Amino acid sequence: MNFWHGMTTSWQFWAMLSALAAALTAIFAKLGVKGIPPDVATFIRTLVILAFVSTLLCISGQFALVKSIPRRGVAFLILSGLATGGSWICYFRALDIGKAGQVASIDKLSVVLVAIIAFLFLHERLSLTATIGVALITIGAICVAVAD
Repeated sequence: MNFWHGMTTSWQFWAMLSALAAALTAIFAKLGVKGIPPDVATFIRTLVILAFVSTLLCISGQFALVKSIPRRGVAFLILSGLATGGSWICYFRALDIGKAGQVASIDKLSVVLVAIIAFLFLHERLSLTATIGVALITIGAICVAVAD
């Protein structure tokens, strides 16, 4: 197995790219939301994502798979989409008012909330090390958010 294949099949690789993209999202959104109503900015962002993912599905030939998704999966993906939309609307409103670093730090409390919700509803357990990490994320996010 070559290095590139090993990297692209690693969840850590894709998670780091996601973190980089999320960081760029905050910076570009903060620059873009200036003088534009946050809901309009969210709409434009959504159109771009729709076009981007549609193109990806066309190129990869995955559009045909959409009709074979089980109803339960579709239901949860719809709920996820609604949650994403709500998150984006709130995120853009926060960026319109606050500093990008502070908004992003509070947004990253989603990591903490995922750990709590996954524990309560998915019965996922955290190791002691992971629990300490979640606590540190909480403390770090609050420190960044209240700093001037």
